Amino acid sequence: MHQQEWLLPDHDHGERVVNTREELVGALTPVDGAAPVEWLIAPEPVAYEDALAEMDRHVQAISEGRAAERIWLLEHPPLYTAGTSARGAGLIDARFPVFEAGRGGQMTYHGPGQRVAYVMLDLNRRKRDLRVFVAALEAWIIATLAGFNIRGERREDRVGVWVRRPDKGAGHEDKIAAIGIRVKRWVTLHGISLNVEPDLDHFGGIVACGIEDPRYGITSLVDLGLPVTMEEVDTVLRRSFEERFGATVAV
Repeated sequence: MHQQEWLLPDHDHGERVVNTREELVGALTPVDGAAPVEWLIAPEPVAYEDALAEMDRHVQAISEGRAAERIWLLEHPPLYTAGTSARGAGLIDARFPVFEAGRGGQMTYHGPGQRVAYVMLDLNRRKRDLRVFVAALEAWIIATLAGFNIRGERREDRVGVWVRRPDKGAGHEDKIAAIGIRVKRWVTLHGISLNVEPDLDHFGGIVACGIEDPRYGITSLVDLGLPVTMEEVDTVLRRSFEERFGATVAV
């Protein structure tokens, strides 16, 4: 069984968490009077090392009370990332650069056509509960997909958000969104990725999230027959985020 994995706060040194997330509240609003979350969209692809460095700087500033919470939407050049549970066998073909991500989970792909959202929220201002935080991220993705009339679902034994694909055979499901997080002093790093129109062949270089069962594949909004733009996806992402996490302000 492939269990759900998250990297817990540094002082816990990480541990495996399995939970019934459907039973958790799908919202994580801030305390009264909290400032709106910054909503930042990168106009061009961002190099992975640059994104990690900027995310670390901003999370440090949040921890020290010098910066607002932030959602950073971006795309990366084609690359693979290895989470804290990644094994060597997860890399099949290193056709793109491979980076140590520092987040929970195993191998994943990022590239053009995939919306990455780095989520920098202060759980001290919300709720110090990582299970609730993960459930809220999942609910955010599921609500965004519902905005395009797609039914996304959680799976207790698999990471990410999944779409049933009976057209591909009995029991077949495709992953459309991934989640990988880290927490420093209860401020979150990393976040989610939603496949809008990436080159799905690029996922073939890895065992995505360690899942080898041939019934489980990868899909995207465009692959499901929805020719949406990234701007349209961003609009729905923002609306669905505000319903669960509170107000945002564009920066």
